[in-house]
Amino acid sequence: MRRVVVTGLGALTPIGVGQEAFHKAQLAGKSGVRTITRFDASALPVRIAAEVDVDPEAYLDKKELKRLDRFVQYALISAHLALEDAGLKPEALDPERVGTLVGTGIGGMETWEAQSKVFLERGPNRLSPFFIPMMIANMASAHIAMRYGFMGPSTTAVTACATGSDAIGQAFRMIQWGEADVVLAGGTEAAITPMAIGAFAVMRALSTRNEAPEKASRPFTLSRDGFVMGEGAGVLVLEEYEHAKRRGARIYAEVIGFGRSADAHHITEPHPEGKGAALAMARALKDAGVAPEQVGYINAHGTSTPIGDKAEVLAIKKVFGEHAKKLMVSSTKSMIGHLLGAAGAVEAIATVQALYHGVIPPTINLEDPDPELDLDFVPEPREARVDYALSNSFAFGGHNAVLLFRRV
Repeated sequence: MRRVVVTGLGALTPIGVGQEAFHKAQLAGKSGVRTITRFDASALPVRIAAEVDVDPEAYLDKKELKRLDRFVQYALISAHLALEDAGLKPEALDPERVGTLVGTGIGGMETWEAQSKVFLERGPNRLSPFFIPMMIANMASAHIAMRYGFMGPSTTAVTACATGSDAIGQAFRMIQWGEADVVLAGGTEAAITPMAIGAFAVMRALSTRNEAPEKASRPFTLSRDGFVMGEGAGVLVLEEYEHAKRRGARIYAEVIGFGRSADAHHITEPHPEGKGAALAMARALKDAGVAPEQVGYINAHGTSTPIGDKAEVLAIKKVFGEHAKKLMVSSTKSMIGHLLGAAGAVEAIATVQALYHGVIPPTINLEDPDPELDLDFVPEPREARVDYALSNSFAFGGHNAVLLFRRV
């Protein structure tokens, strides 16, 4: 199998645009959760979210923007940031050896809502001819490929909140198996819309801490009451090791393991004992030939839901045994909320940064730790040299995807 390394990071997040800004904000323990500004949420039971602060016109043509749903805009911006960070010029690459694999959990929700209103109020003849190509999930990967002329494998992962990790894992396999030398991989999501917030709220999945937005995402605490909706994108440049070495690329980390599983349990709830999550972690370790005791850090799925956090802790204990107490475990979602299909990709970036810089990002808002969840959740940034780190993603429908990275 060919070796696969990470050479570029494109982060578009509620706490920073660009991987450097994202990294600094993590180490400052910054929260990106605020009262919703994109629309009037006053009639909704949940009025908070983690919005991205970016001007798309700084990256994309104004005319083009009208034909792109926000989730595609975010993907294109993140791809640009990732290529720039990797020092890669598209024209210098063999286009047939570059792939794109950027997934989304929901796709063009904003476009769907707007066009539904047009259909109901003005009739089918007034629908936009761009409605379908703006909405469908594969358009993030498609537009990146079209923008840069990349003709390698181009596909999409759609596994709800496991999407970002799933996309990176599948891209890892593409390079391992020789289908491509470079793949832009990750996830994107832009689902902070009235219908999406309303729908997740009626499921009682979201935090209702409207009066204290910055404190609402609080994984592993006794007072956690649901996740906070976030948005954004994460795109990583994955590259075959020799290809990266020949061009003198900066290597952030190496991807060495990928594990997937299904809970086969419930449409939204994880298995209460974390069986599927444990299986995915164990498979990632086995894929890499790494012993549990070698892992020093886990970037947890850590959504801030009562059931989800407990199931993940049980899964970690099942896989790591006594070593679980020595692991550092933190949740990036405490700062950026839950980016759904983009979550795994942005959290993979945070995991890679932890390995590269030797600093573990914190779990903020850990003011009242749940005594049943007794792992080291890193309440403050911590300097630590770690050789192996896992990034966990678990999803509605019981989809589980886990990535294993190694420090280079």
